[in-house]
Amino acid sequence: MNFIAMDFETASSKRFSACSLALTVVRNSQIQDEFYTLINPQTPFFWRNTQVHGIHERDVLDAPTFPEVWDHVKEFFTPDKLVIAHNAAFDNSVLKTTLLHYEIEPPVYQTLDTLKTSRQLFPDFKDHKLNTICDELQIDLHHHHNALDDAHACANILLYQAKRFGTEPLAPFVKMIN
Repeated sequence: MNFIAMDFETASSKRFSACSLALTVVRNSQIQDEFYTLINPQTPFFWRNTQVHGIHERDVLDAPTFPEVWDHVKEFFTPDKLVIAHNAAFDNSVLKTTLLHYEIEPPVYQTLDTLKTSRQLFPDFKDHKLNTICDELQIDLHHHHNALDDAHACANILLYQAKRFGTEPLAPFVKMIN
């Protein structure tokens, strides 16, 4: 399996307020690389978001803006690459909305949502939140809502699912984003 697990945290309820991004790169069913950065969203933080992820405005004052980050990560978002996330609708919309906010053309890439695969493959779990899935599958999730830890956990969820069930049941969940 080859894919990139993605996780964003946002400064507010505005989807273009990305304040951190993490990518976990999986090649040949092994985690090969990881990327994490804080992002200066150039917009105010909402206290509830800070309460969830622990990132404050002062933490991102010297952080790169999203266009600067995009220059380093855009190579991971191409039609031949699979980008996964747990609750991918959120992370994909943060990416697209942030790109449009900065007048950058959104890329075309493949995506898969481990929230949806977990609902299908583990229907008896009490819920399908990232931390619950990790607890049930005994996958380490050190700091929930830390983008790097969440992306790493998401990658391990998909690797677990592929090992246990094979890739065939996962294939229908791959969608093209454009």
